Amino acid sequence: MRIGWLAVGLFLASATAQMPVQVRVDASKPVGAYKPDWNFFGADEPNYTYAPNGAKLLRELAQIGNATPVYFRPHNLLTSGDGSASLKWGSTGVYREGADGKPVYDWTITDRIFDNFAATGVRPMVEIGFMPEALSPHPEPYRHAFVKGGDDIYTGWSYPPKDYAKWRALIVAWVTHLHERYGAKVDTWLWEVWNEPDIGYFHGSLADYEKLYDVTTGAVRQVLPGAKVGGPGATGPYPHEDRAKNNPFFHDFLEHCAHGVNADTGKPGVPLDFISFHPKGSPKFVAASGDVPAHVRMNLAPQMGATDLGMEIVAEFPEYRQTPIILSESDPEGCAACKGPQNGYRNGPLYGVSVAEMLVRSAQLARTRGVNLEAAVTWAFEFEDQPWFAGFRELATNGIDKPVMSVFRMFARLGGESLALTSSAAVSEDEVEKRSVVGAPDVNGVATRAGRKVDVLLFHYHDEDIPGPTAEVGLKVAGIPAKRVKVTEFRMDQDHANAYTAWLQMGSPQAPTAEQVQRLEAASRLAAITQPDAPVMAGVVTLKVTLPRQAVSLLEFTW
Repeated sequence: MRIGWLAVGLFLASATAQMPVQVRVDASKPVGAYKPDWNFFGADEPNYTYAPNGAKLLRELAQIGNATPVYFRPHNLLTSGDGSASLKWGSTGVYREGADGKPVYDWTITDRIFDNFAATGVRPMVEIGFMPEALSPHPEPYRHAFVKGGDDIYTGWSYPPKDYAKWRALIVAWVTHLHERYGAKVDTWLWEVWNEPDIGYFHGSLADYEKLYDVTTGAVRQVLPGAKVGGPGATGPYPHEDRAKNNPFFHDFLEHCAHGVNADTGKPGVPLDFISFHPKGSPKFVAASGDVPAHVRMNLAPQMGATDLGMEIVAEFPEYRQTPIILSESDPEGCAACKGPQNGYRNGPLYGVSVAEMLVRSAQLARTRGVNLEAAVTWAFEFEDQPWFAGFRELATNGIDKPVMSVFRMFARLGGESLALTSSAAVSEDEVEKRSVVGAPDVNGVATRAGRKVDVLLFHYHDEDIPGPTAEVGLKVAGIPAKRVKVTEFRMDQDHANAYTAWLQMGSPQAPTAEQVQRLEAASRLAAITQPDAPVMAGVVTLKVTLPRQAVSLLEFTW
């Protein structure tokens, strides 16, 4: 894209300008145990989890977790079909009916999915859906042909069952089989009923979903009395100036669980071990204007606004203030399989730094609202048989990790006790609560201490993906009981842990050679940046950190 030489000069100057930032951490004053919230992932296409690149990626995710278990939430675990996958589609063919109308169960494909979870060490977050063709009241058309997105995907799989007795029997049979096959491992699993039942994913009313939830959780608990069940996995809720215009689905479902009658038992009491909803952002592709080139504007505000409002609604129910909240899809936008100019950010560092911003800010909002955030599910995995760096929201392309994976590797190194961190260039908590982080850089982070190790993760995020001043961070860590510390830095930015930059430098090959694939693999890795040992003066270590826009760094101090 051509822009004038004056604009080029201005942007080069902007990119090389400096923004002084002061960050302070005190290692002697922990503020509570650090609770990871990064370790959940998911995808529409369950059959990719046992494809060669999918299995490789699952192993990597499990290894990232180390002592932190990694969970995976797939759609389409009960969808009819032969197991072939395509964009936003997957199937397992678990249920059909014989000529006499009696159920016929087939666990072959789901066994393949769950066997691979077990082999890689990933724990399932079992999303119970969608409706098998033989149980759908409107089965035709059944398999959709996803092209550009839209309501055309909500076909016969998106209905409540025409026969609840057969549905309940299917769930009992399935959970019984899973328990027999995987034993005590199922005690660590999570069970979520359906996905986004407040939109086209479910062609039914709130009352229909409440019945589905009650019957399904009753079937799961019949086999596993201690199973952790939850929902509703609703969209948003997105705030409006007029509160009366907010979608009441999420609130009314919680009201049903807290005070309603259980459709499965006919008695008060609906189990709800975790609460789930889906905050999403809304990136836009902004046309060139004057000296500003065409670029992506992330617009994280809707995502943070939905997170905040959802937590506010949960906090209205005293019985649920400490119930774990799982943002069972928390993403910059709503369609991993969609492509287009506004989605090009997914290949490079902006996707990674936006995830860091989301994780830190979501945890902050939970503390402010006094609720219990368990996790934020990154709805991204990988797509088989697609072009290199095609722009999908994914963690890897053709078996090569994208930069976002390095961000999860950095978060996985945090642990122990949380430490307070202050930054002179952080967007204020009040601004986040007002659901707006647009228009200003956010240089912020999180810090932890485990024994003789302090980790400080810093990010430099901006909604506008245009060049800007580099953050020159003056980092001071107090409370270090040593005379010197070893310093190790890990970085994800345009030039570090970034296979996309390396691929572009190769000329964007769609059929890279074996040697090029090796180079891309090496470029994708999170590698340590050598730092000299630092002296500790009166318990304080001082360090200068250069952090370009759209970058994440992890500083480790050991002694």
